[in-house]
Amino acid sequence: MSLPIETRKGEQIARYLDLSANEGKLAAANMANIDTPGYRAVGIDFSQEMRRELQGIDRGEEFRALPSRPIDGLVSRPDGNNVSMDRESLSLAEAQLRFKTGVALWRIDQQRISDAIHVDGK
Repeated sequence: MSLPIETRKGEQIARYLDLSANEGKLAAANMANIDTPGYRAVGIDFSQEMRRELQGIDRGEEFRALPSRPIDGLVSRPDGNNVSMDRESLSLAEAQLRFKTGVALWRIDQQRISDAIHVDGK
C-alpha cells in the first residue's frame, strides 16, 4: 500500500533525521572508546541505509535499528584499538550537517503545509 505523498515526504524526512542522529551517536561512541583496548570502530553506510529505509517506507515498515558494522581498513594501534579521532570528528561533522539539512527540509515542509492550510485567510 502506498502512502499519500505528504505522509510519505514527512516519513522520508523523519527517517533521514533518525539515520543522521544515529550516525552521530556511532561516531560519538567511537570517540568515547578511543582509549579502550581492543575496541573496533563501528559505523554505517549512510547512503545504503537511507535507500533501505526509503524502500521500507514503500513497504509500510517501521524504522529499523541500524546494523552498525566494524569499519574495515583502519589502522590498529598496538592495543588493538583502531579509532581515529580525525576520522570520527569528520564523521560526526558530516552527521551534524546531515541533521541540520534534515531539520531545514522539515521546516520548509511544515511551512508549506501551514501555508496551504491558511491560504483562504490571506
